[in-house]
Amino acid sequence: MMDGQRIGRIEAASFGLGGYQDAQMGFSLTFSSTKDCWGVSYFKGYWATRSEYAEWSLEDQAKSFADAVALVRDTLQAAKVSSVDKLVGIPVAVTFDRNILASWRVLEEVL
Repeated sequence: MMDGQRIGRIEAASFGLGGYQDAQMGFSLTFSSTKDCWGVSYFKGYWATRSEYAEWSLEDQAKSFADAVALVRDTLQAAKVSSVDKLVGIPVAVTFDRNILASWRVLEEVL
């Protein structure tokens, strides 16, 4: 069982359709470590399209999109890069709680 903090790298980074069945729009990251043989994915975003039966508003969607873009901005600044594709290879600290991704951060101190 994975518990605690692990050091790895960003293996993949994108902004676009992803999340649940690729029906959401947002920021996708994959973290991994070949040394410790683990990998995990992260997604921050919201549903891409709204049906008439949705129990959320376009304002909810807009706020979630804004939150995802703010996370992209903060991540790019922490990694000292200018675009999402340049995040690949950036070192990260990933925290697990009973095999579940609890949090992650760019290891700014080693850049």
